[in-house]
Amino acid sequence: MGATKEVKEKKLTPDESSKLILNYLRKTNRPYSATDISTNLNNKVTKAAATKLLKDMHERNEIDGKASGKQIVYFAIQDEVDENFEETMQAKEAETERLRTEIMSLKTEEKELRLALRAESTIVTTAELKSNAEKLEQEQVELQERLAKLKSGNVKPVDPERKAQIVAARKKWAKIVANRKKIRKELWGMILDATEKDQVAERKEEVGIEGDI
Repeated sequence: MGATKEVKEKKLTPDESSKLILNYLRKTNRPYSATDISTNLNNKVTKAAATKLLKDMHERNEIDGKASGKQIVYFAIQDEVDENFEETMQAKEAETERLRTEIMSLKTEEKELRLALRAESTIVTTAELKSNAEKLEQEQVELQERLAKLKSGNVKPVDPERKAQIVAARKKWAKIVANRKKIRKELWGMILDATEKDQVAERKEEVGIEGDI
């Protein structure tokens, strides 16, 4: 078996590397850093070589460049495109900054909402609301049973005034039960708005909720 020879790729000269970079920038018509260009050209031009060549080409006005953060990006000079490109870059930078500010604002709002929910749960927990609602429902059942006996005539009827008081009390407690249920549902809705879907079960366990609300 004959020995196989590895074919090494020919090393480019500085002039060939410059032409390769220039053609790439013109073809893509996008700004790139020296690192990006070296990577996109499959390291045919090393990062160190690309950095030096791009700087030299920029000084010779063969390409254009501008600072972008902590690095310099370079792009091809094309007729009637420079001004539009500059405006586009500025617009993108402004949009990026706007989105960054909006994200920070949303994170702050989320944090404030979580703190507010914790404060609400400290004042009256969902478990307490549930317990109170169950007690009120039991009292309502007892009142209904007493009213049923009174209406059936099996017990000595009470005077109209006392009966009116019992009916009023029943309506009062029924209203309280309904209000407590509404508050519990609204609080849980606020909690859901600030909770990821995969954390709902965990959040239910934290606030002491069993089943559906």
